[in-house]
Amino acid sequence: MAEEDIANPSQARKGRGAASNLAGRFATRVSRRENDGWQLEEEPPERLLTEAIEEKARTIISSNSSPDLPFSQSINPYRGCEHGCTYCYARPSHAYMDLSPGLDFESRIFFKPNAPELLEKALRKRNYVCSPIALGTNTDPYQPLERDKRITHQLLEVMQRFHQPVTIVTKSQLILRDLPILAEMAQDGLAQAAISVTTLDNELKRKLEPRTAGPAARLRTLETLSDAGIPTAVLAAPMIPALNDSELEAILGAAQKAGAEFAAYILLRLPYEVAPLFRQWLQEHYPERATHVMSLVQQSRGGRDYRSDFSQRQTGTGVFAQLLQQRFRVAIQKLGLNRRRLALDCGRFSPPPASGEQQSLF
Repeated sequence: MAEEDIANPSQARKGRGAASNLAGRFATRVSRRENDGWQLEEEPPERLLTEAIEEKARTIISSNSSPDLPFSQSINPYRGCEHGCTYCYARPSHAYMDLSPGLDFESRIFFKPNAPELLEKALRKRNYVCSPIALGTNTDPYQPLERDKRITHQLLEVMQRFHQPVTIVTKSQLILRDLPILAEMAQDGLAQAAISVTTLDNELKRKLEPRTAGPAARLRTLETLSDAGIPTAVLAAPMIPALNDSELEAILGAAQKAGAEFAAYILLRLPYEVAPLFRQWLQEHYPERATHVMSLVQQSRGGRDYRSDFSQRQTGTGVFAQLLQQRFRVAIQKLGLNRRRLALDCGRFSPPPASGEQQSLF
């Protein structure tokens, strides 16, 4: 049975993005708080602690053939993300575990300690065909739990030994901990890093992405990665109509000054439970513009909160979406971004001798 909290400002939890523990779409029973007529003063909600849950994964590399994604295989060391980004399109995945895509998603985090072992086994298979592996496609590989678990770090160590190319997307400064590995891999054309920057406004960041690094810290991270010789990109995402879309050019400009060579953007995506969770967040933080924001979202999604068609899920359709796309094209041309195509080197892939295996002399 799933429990759903009524979202109101007095129930907002400090440092958390979702306003409630909205029931997942597979829940068979839902309990809801109702006013029984007694005017009792409600106590403020207790601090919500993060719970780390070990998951014994059976496989670690996920494959896809989506025509709108720039990668064919990816790894997610964690399920759920403590960053608490309100808009996160990965939230609905928690419903498959009978947990809420709301507060559960950002406070009950599953980690996969056997991920490095599974990766090495996968890379040693005779039928493995090397192509870049993307880290951070669903949840952030450098979220706070990574400081202690170091699963992403161990995965990179495996990839470095195998000369397996990797791309990373993160919002976290923690990626700089692995700068030595990434810099060495980049010298051989085996690594690229992208920093996601949603806004340059600290106040909006605090409400929208409560447990992430601030805008200035992300730009410094981008600069440090670039200075180390790692090809870097900025992901201006998501662009939210009437909330942060006006910052698109400023984000791209700041990233270019920090050394980014590549850029991309994504229009706000609201699949499944993300839509009602985002509506709750708007009512709590920006009630005066909630209707306008959602009107523009629906105008860009064929009259719905979201459409998953490959042809439009990243950029949308309609007048607003077309204008945003045009602004992006003009900005990257002016800034000199995306002038070359980055191709990581899959030709270097070479499994090292297994433990106890004698290396060939020929």
